[in-house]
Amino acid sequence: MTMDILIKPLITEKMTDQAETLNRYGFIVDRRANKLQIKEAVENMYGVTVKDVNTINYSGKRKSRYTKAGLLAGRTNHFKKAYVTLVGDDKIDFYSNI
Repeated sequence: MTMDILIKPLITEKMTDQAETLNRYGFIVDRRANKLQIKEAVENMYGVTVKDVNTINYSGKRKSRYTKAGLLAGRTNHFKKAYVTLVGDDKIDFYSNI
C-alpha cells in the first residue's frame, strides 16, 4: 500500500491508563485510512490481534498571536485519531525498540 497509515502512537497519561485497564491503544493515523486498513496496519506492525477500532476526525483550529511584526494568523493541522482495542492478553510495547 502506498500510504503510510500509522503516523505515530499516542503516549499520554490517559492512553497509558486505558492500555492497562481496557487493553486500548491510541494512534494518529492517515486521514484517508478506514477502520479495516487501520486494523490491518496495527496487526502487521505489532503482531497482535485487533478486536475493535474507533476513529475520530479532528479539524484544525484557527489560531492567532500578536508579535512585534503584527498579528500572525493561521490554523493547526487536521488529523485523525484511532483507538484500537486488542483481544485477550495481547499487549503493545512502544518502548521496546528504543
